Amino acid sequence: MASPLLFFFFFFFFFFFLPYAAVASPSPSSSPFTEKAALIRYWNRKIPNNLPHPAFFVSKLTPLSASNATTFFNLAASDPSLLSSHLASFCSAAGLLCPNDLTPSLSSYPPDSDFAAYQNSNFTNYGTKSADGLSSFKNYSDGLNVPLDTFRRYGRDSAGHDDKFSFYAPDGNVVTANFSSYGTNTAGGTDGFTSYDESSNVPDLKFNNYAAEGTGREGVFQQYSDNANAGDQAFNSYGKNGNGATSDFSSYANNSNVIGSTFTHYGEEGNGVNDTFASYGDNGNVPENNFRSYGDGTNGGVDKFTSYRDQSNVGDNFFISYEKGGNVGTADFTNYGNSFNPGSDNFKGYGEGSFNDQITFKEYFADNTSFKGYAKTGVDFKEYHNTSSSSTPTASAVDTKSAVENKKQDLAKRFVEPGKFFRERSLKKGTVMPMPDIRDRMPPRSFLPRSISGKIPFSAASVDGIFRILPDTAMGKAVDSTLADCKRAPSHGETKRCAASAEDMIDFAVSVLGNDIEVRSTANTKGSKGNILVGDVRGVNGGKVTESVSCHQSLFPYLVYYCHSVPRVRVYVADILAVDTKEKINQGVAICHLDTSDWSPTHGAFVALGPGPGKIEVCHWIFEGDMTWTVADHA
Repeated sequence: MASPLLFFFFFFFFFFFLPYAAVASPSPSSSPFTEKAALIRYWNRKIPNNLPHPAFFVSKLTPLSASNATTFFNLAASDPSLLSSHLASFCSAAGLLCPNDLTPSLSSYPPDSDFAAYQNSNFTNYGTKSADGLSSFKNYSDGLNVPLDTFRRYGRDSAGHDDKFSFYAPDGNVVTANFSSYGTNTAGGTDGFTSYDESSNVPDLKFNNYAAEGTGREGVFQQYSDNANAGDQAFNSYGKNGNGATSDFSSYANNSNVIGSTFTHYGEEGNGVNDTFASYGDNGNVPENNFRSYGDGTNGGVDKFTSYRDQSNVGDNFFISYEKGGNVGTADFTNYGNSFNPGSDNFKGYGEGSFNDQITFKEYFADNTSFKGYAKTGVDFKEYHNTSSSSTPTASAVDTKSAVENKKQDLAKRFVEPGKFFRERSLKKGTVMPMPDIRDRMPPRSFLPRSISGKIPFSAASVDGIFRILPDTAMGKAVDSTLADCKRAPSHGETKRCAASAEDMIDFAVSVLGNDIEVRSTANTKGSKGNILVGDVRGVNGGKVTESVSCHQSLFPYLVYYCHSVPRVRVYVADILAVDTKEKINQGVAICHLDTSDWSPTHGAFVALGPGPGKIEVCHWIFEGDMTWTVADHA
C-alpha cells in the first residue's frame, strides 16, 4: 500500500505541474505557484479537452506572483480604494496601464536652449523675454503610451527672437496634452510650430494661446492633429489682438477619423494683420467640427480661409461668426463644405456688423444646412451649392446610377481601408488581396485575476479614483466610453458580456458554446497594409455554419474585453504568403458573417462591398489583440 507521503507527492505533481506544462512553450523557470499557473488550472477544469493553450492568450494573463496577488487581494477585499496608495507597485507588478505622474515643474530654462527630446513633464516656462537668437524644441513626448503633458509657456514677451517647435507628442496612444501659451506678447521675429500631436490615437488635446498680442510677428502653424483617430481636441485663440502680425495655419485635423474638434478665436480683434487658414478638417471621416469666431472685430488687414471640411464624410459641423464687426478689411472664404458625403452643416454670422469690409465667399456647398445671419450688403457670394435644391439639373437614370456607383467606389477607397471587409469567395488559395492594418493599437496591459478585478467596482468614480485618472483626460474619457459600452443593452439577437478577467471570458465562452471549445487569433501582423497571397485555407469544423464568441479589447487600466456571441458564421484559418516569394509569413483567422440583415445600411462593409444588409455575407480578419472562440475542431 502506497504511503500517505507518496500519495501526496503524486497528487501535488498531477494537480499543479501537468496542467501548467500544457501551456505552449513554457519558460524553464515557470512556477506552478503564480496566478498565471492558477488560471491555466482553472482553464483545464472549465475546458477539459487537453488542447494547447495559445501563446497569444497566455501572454495576456497576469504576471502577479502568488505573494503579490495575496497582498493586493487583501487590500482590495478590505477597501478597493487602498490600492491607490500602492498604485506604483500594483501597476508594475500586475502589468497595468496607469497614468504617468508628471515630473516636478521645470520653472525655466535659459534662452536659446536646444532641446532634443522631452516627455511626460509639466513644463512651466521656456524662452521668456528672449532677445534675438533662436530657441529650438525638437521632440516632445514622441510615440508614448498614455502621455500626460502640460506645457504652460513658450517664448513669451520676446523681442526679435525666433522660436521653433518641431514635434509635440506625435504617434502617441491615448494622449492628454495641454499647451497653454506659445509666443504671447512678442515683437518681431518668427514663431514656427511644425506638428502638434500628429497621427495620435484617442487624443484629448488643448491648445490655449498661439501668438496672441504679437506686434509685427510672423506665426506659422503647419499641422495640428492630422491623421488622428477618435478623441477630442480644442484650440482656443490663434493670433488674437495681433498688431501688424502675419498668421498662417496650414492644416488642422485633416485626414482624421471620428474626431471632435473645437477652434475658438482666430485672429480676433487684430489690427492690420494678415491671417490665413489653409485647411480645416479636410478628408475627415465622421468629423464633429465646431469653429467659433474668425477675424471678429478686426481693423484693416486681410483674412483668408481656404478650405473647411473639404472631401469629408458625413459628420456634424458648426461655423459661427466670420469677420463679425470688422472695419475696412478684406475677407475671403474660398471653399466651405465641399464634402465627399454631406453631413449636417450650420453656418451663422458672416460679416455681420462689418463696416466698409470687402467680403467674398467663393463656394459654399451644403445639404441639410442652416446659413443664418450674414451681412446683406458688402458680401459677394460667387457660388452657393445645395444639391437638394429644385434648381439642380436632373441627370438621366443611367447617368444617375453610374454616378451613385462611382461615388460608392470613391467612398470605399477614401474611408474604408482596403481589405478590411471582403467576400467569402476571396478565401481561396491563390487569391491576391489587400490586408488592412491589423496591428493592435491598444497599449499593452494584462488581465487582473478575478479575485482582484471582482473587488473593483465597475464604475467611473471607482476606477478613476483607484487608478488616479483625471476625468478630463484621454484616459478618463476612455474609461467612460468602455463603461457605457459595457452597460448598454445588447442589440437584437446579441448576447454580450464585458470580461474583466480571463476567468470571466472563459466562463462566458463556455456558457454560449459548451466546454469543448478553443480560441484563435491571427498569428502576427505580417502582411499588414500591403497585398498578400492566400495559401491553404481550412474551414473550422469542415466549414460548417457555426456560432462563435468574438472578443474585442476595450480601453481600460487592466484588460477588459467586450465579448459577444455571433450566430451563423463560418470561421477559416488561412496561410498568408508573401506575394513575391510565396513564403508563408502569417496564419490568419477570418470570420464570415452570413446574416447581415440587422446591420446598418451605412456600415463600412456595404460601403466597400455593396449592396446592403441581408444581401451579402461579410468577412474580416481577426485583428491582433482580438480573438474568437468556437466549438473545438478535433479534425
